[in-house]
Amino acid sequence: MKVIHNVSLKPYNTFGIDARASKFIKIKSIEDLKKILRKTYAEELFILGGGSNMLLTGDIHKTVLQIDLKGKEVIEEKDDYAIVKAHAGENWHEFVLWTLEQHFGGLENLSLIPGNVGTSPIQNIGAYGVELKDSFVSCEAINIQTLESRTFTLGDCEFGYRNSVFKNKLKAQYIITSVNFKLSTKNHQLKMDYGAIRSELQEIENPTIKDISNAVIRIRESKLPNPSEIGNSGSFFKNPVISSEAFKNLHRDFPEIPHYPISDTEVKIPAGWLIDKAGLKGYRDGDAGVHKKQALVLVNYGNASGSDILMLSIKVREVVKEKFGIDLEPEVNII
Repeated sequence: MKVIHNVSLKPYNTFGIDARASKFIKIKSIEDLKKILRKTYAEELFILGGGSNMLLTGDIHKTVLQIDLKGKEVIEEKDDYAIVKAHAGENWHEFVLWTLEQHFGGLENLSLIPGNVGTSPIQNIGAYGVELKDSFVSCEAINIQTLESRTFTLGDCEFGYRNSVFKNKLKAQYIITSVNFKLSTKNHQLKMDYGAIRSELQEIENPTIKDISNAVIRIRESKLPNPSEIGNSGSFFKNPVISSEAFKNLHRDFPEIPHYPISDTEVKIPAGWLIDKAGLKGYRDGDAGVHKKQALVLVNYGNASGSDILMLSIKVREVVKEKFGIDLEPEVNII
């Protein structure tokens, strides 16, 4: 376990922000993690996963722990399902591809989402009609203060739209070390009715889970910039959920507005559409910009600071609020 001082975090966050860490440690075992926790106050630590869902607006004057726990395994297999365990430091997309190699279904719609397995429950990641909670069984986590290990079940996690207990009442109290998923081994339930998946598969008579993954990858690559080429954190804002009554008024003024009813009283609106129709798609201020193909994505064209991206996000929220009367909520963690 090596402690490195004054480290640039640019390679460790997908926005490519050149913030610095006072101390930096890669955690490769639970023993090392507990060793650090025993001698360091929680307030002096900054926990880093894949760096895909955060915006650094300044240097980190703490000890940065990058959770680099590796490993994935099948811990139980029945006739029609398998329980699969992945450790927190596994790259999410590589893990999804691994499950497909085992012919396990359930995560194919979540292909190409940036980040690591350990942070996926915090955000309850989701895409194309599927959320992590749909396959989640449990996760193991260590209490930062007491060092006690705890198993969190599906109910314990209190999953919501891009939300969980780890973002609310247990925020910064636990470090997730592994996650268990229940995946189908046959009779896979294919989810093809969200976004452009079905049109991507129209020439395939009997699509497989691998076909769906490939379609999702093609769609994402056509719309979303590669973080290794243009710094970004994927979707910057949550899709807002408004009341059905508010939607009626909005639909009267904007009859073409896309929408997804989620209950008898609530409707979800695509944030990207709102930003696009507000005239901000492709907008750029210095090296901070709104992506030209997907307005939901804010990008760093090279040398934007975290503060530059933050100011751009504030501008986007103000313009959308003025035009549509809707408050956009950031999906990324602003630090």
